[in-house]
Amino acid sequence: MTSETSDPHVSIVIPVFNEAGILHDVVVSLVRQLDDLAWTYQVILAENGSTDDTIAIGEALAAELPGVTMLSGGEPNYGRALREGILHATGRYVICDEIDLIDLDFYHRAMALLESDQADMVIGSKAMEGAHDTRPMLRRLATRVINGMLRVAVDFHGTDTHGLKAFHRDRLVPVVESCVVDKDLFASEFVIRAGRAGLRVVDIPVEVAEKRRPAINLLRRVPHVLTDLAKLTYVIRFKKG
Repeated sequence: MTSETSDPHVSIVIPVFNEAGILHDVVVSLVRQLDDLAWTYQVILAENGSTDDTIAIGEALAAELPGVTMLSGGEPNYGRALREGILHATGRYVICDEIDLIDLDFYHRAMALLESDQADMVIGSKAMEGAHDTRPMLRRLATRVINGMLRVAVDFHGTDTHGLKAFHRDRLVPVVESCVVDKDLFASEFVIRAGRAGLRVVDIPVEVAEKRRPAINLLRRVPHVLTDLAKLTYVIRFKKG
């Protein structure tokens, strides 16, 4: 059920970039499934610099569906879109999803941990034991490489930082506000800072299957990732941020 007069129980934040081909059907399907649950909810589409019809479709969905909100960032920046979506959320709990995943099984398992106060943040891990990642080999390898670099650079102890995550909003918003990198490594900084702040970060395995080709070429992201990794390492290691 939606919530039009009070803060919802759950806010779902979904960054979108050039998703005109799947956006309408995915959001309508998600809303129908959420309407069958007991939660009040809001769905925040955090658009970032799309050049196709994503903005028009998102705005039409927001006008048609009471629980949907469309934000537009004006430039391709996944991390900034995710950050702004989280800060715009008003739910007691926030779930960050991906438009090509929409994993309601993760929602249920993560919310069970959060609502029973067994975790402050839950990560849907593609890399831990029990996960089933059927994406192309290059994308699976990229996840392993990023995780390895984070372990060496900033002493990361988890199994994943990108993709699905859920958390108590009030406990994690201060962490979001303290993050200094955006683009691809905002999600990593967010998870790492949560752990360093002493919050309970729990990883659970997920199944991942690619439903469409990535909106941004993986290799084109490498220079940005390396730049942000250097910045993150400096802030965490040397400035003790």
